[in-house]
Amino acid sequence: MLFSLLWFLLIGLAAGWLAGQLTRGRDFGAVNNMIVGVLGAVLGGVLFRIVGLGPTNIIGDLISATVGAVLVLTLLARYGRRL
Repeated sequence: MLFSLLWFLLIGLAAGWLAGQLTRGRDFGAVNNMIVGVLGAVLGGVLFRIVGLGPTNIIGDLISATVGAVLVLTLLARYGRRL
């Protein structure tokens, strides 16, 4: 269980960094993007499972987390304040 949580956090951190690179101009800084990546990992996992595309490996986890992080960054840039 601890390993799964650690793995989830690492994927989220990587997704947050990647989302920050993909969304230039919507960047909240490296640390905040990594926090957004963890939130995006949750959102992306839920959204991908809803449409029936649940990730089955590390690449799928990273893709779904990155998509979720890009969505969170976009929503925060449009409607929210800085973290």
